[in-house]
Amino acid sequence: MIVKIKEYELPHVDSGPYGITSGKDGALWFTQYKTNKIGRITVEGKVKNFNVPTIDAGALSITSTTQGDIWFTENKANKIGKLTITGDIMEYVLSTPDSAPFGITEGHNGDIWFTEMNGNRIGRILPSGEIIEHDLPQPGSYPSFIVAGSDNALWFTLNQSNQIGRITLEGGVTTYQLPTAQAGPVGITNGPDGALWFVEINGNKIGRITTSGVINEYSIPTPNARPHAIVTGPDNALWFTEWGSNQIGRITVNGEIMEYPIPTPNAEPHGIVVGSDQALWFAEECNKLGRLSFAHKP
Repeated sequence: MIVKIKEYELPHVDSGPYGITSGKDGALWFTQYKTNKIGRITVEGKVKNFNVPTIDAGALSITSTTQGDIWFTENKANKIGKLTITGDIMEYVLSTPDSAPFGITEGHNGDIWFTEMNGNRIGRILPSGEIIEHDLPQPGSYPSFIVAGSDNALWFTLNQSNQIGRITLEGGVTTYQLPTAQAGPVGITNGPDGALWFVEINGNKIGRITTSGVINEYSIPTPNARPHAIVTGPDNALWFTEWGSNQIGRITVNGEIMEYPIPTPNAEPHGIVVGSDQALWFAEECNKLGRLSFAHKP
């Protein structure tokens, strides 16, 4: 496989890009938690910014919906933000102060689901704007990323309790303990095989869990890689960021791992997504966005 990585410098110095998503409009949308902005970049590299209304909101994770809206978590402000296709931003205040919303995704029926790291809850915003919150069974479990699974449920990582969680549309929660102690699961995504794939930031592994709860783990070759986010690529492999080793990793459904170094040293890659151009786009805390394209050797 021939891999090329191109990087795009962002216009605002030290903006802190973190989460990234592919919009219905074909552009990439990303959070900038240090400059309090939501950014938009075309696949040609043209950038536009939108200011988050709440000062120092701490915008982190971001997702695009089938309707074309952009939703994001305001980790410091205790709010969920929505940027509409007209460029307007609405904010939804959570009921409990300092709940620290983090991960966010669109559910199967168009509802918006999110995690509350400090609040120890899974939240849901209905189309009406009503917010429903579900307490998690184990205190201090630190729910992180969340994704809609292939089984009509939502799946999420529990970073501190070392578990993978599942919540039904009715609010029923099931948790699965990881084999590796203190693995610290973070990013999670749907795999091409119908299972959920996730990263273990402390365990230095990539995990796979079936919808019936069977778990497998695969060790990353580079020590202390610190994997963060993961996504299914256009090649039906899983791609993930390694901010500890400054690389982008790739794992096949058979568990074979390859790693590709990022040109900028200490780039600290976090969020990753597939763009409309079928390349992998990722956010680098060094104030850049990366684009990884690949082609199989003839």
